[in-house]
Amino acid sequence: GLFENWTLQGLLDELDTIERFESPEHGRLIGEVTKKQKDIYAKLGVESPSL
Repeated sequence: GLFENWTLQGLLDELDTIERFESPEHGRLIGEVTKKQKDIYAKLGVESPSL
């Protein structure tokens, strides 16, 4: 499970680094989602953010 390798605060800190931008020309933009972050989302059963 996730908590064998992560603390709750560690998970939140890792996912908090995903940036979101608003652009008048392009609308909502999401910064890079790392493999580690994608793995966390997958283990949580949640779809990771995407453009």
